Amino acid sequence: MITLYQFARTWGLPNLSQFCVKLETYLRMHEIPYQIVETLPLKAPRGKLPFIDDEGLRIADSRLILHHLQSKYGQGEDAHISPEQQATAKSFQRLLEEHLYWISMVTRWDYGESNWQANKQAIFGVLPPIARDVAAAIYRKRIKKQILGHGIGRLSDPEKFALGSEDIDSLADFLGDKPYFMGAQPTSLDTSAYGILVNIVGSPIESPLKDHARSRQNLYDYCRRMQAEFFPELPWPAD
Repeated sequence: MITLYQFARTWGLPNLSQFCVKLETYLRMHEIPYQIVETLPLKAPRGKLPFIDDEGLRIADSRLILHHLQSKYGQGEDAHISPEQQATAKSFQRLLEEHLYWISMVTRWDYGESNWQANKQAIFGVLPPIARDVAAAIYRKRIKKQILGHGIGRLSDPEKFALGSEDIDSLADFLGDKPYFMGAQPTSLDTSAYGILVNIVGSPIESPLKDHARSRQNLYDYCRRMQAEFFPELPWPAD
């Protein structure tokens, strides 16, 4: 059985990590048996979560994990769409994971003290106070450096959120009234989209990005549907 290492559940969401949500949604989507071990990324392979142990094989990075799962357990949900549709799905996945994700990270790690405290408690609250403060400070410095290196951290807050709103609008317009992003059946794009969007619209992290995402009703309804379908044991966070 696969062992999935990830953060503890919090905020009424499957996970505070967008990529932990992505991976667990994939496992549930394909009914692949797994068990969860709650942990922190301090000693994780590549220094981040999620990672899995599949019969002694440890793999980190959600992209590499999905490649492994698709190779071992079948191509699954993307087999029914055309190569052109797969290219479109991959492009939107890159928009989500390589751009919108980083703007959402700004809101947690470098936008307002109340957001930072909520993020800090959710991730590091299981540690003793001194260890919590030290670990949080180290990781905050590291993440802020990554945000700066990405380039999005070099922009003003209004510029960041304007770009993030463009991403949100593109996603909302493409989704339209479809149940899933590529049509009547879910694809791997939906695992990424749900993981990132639910952590924007359903978390207690406040920002113009969240406000704009919630204003696009079809994206908000999409997140609620995905959670009800794949995580029915988790009630939707109170608005």
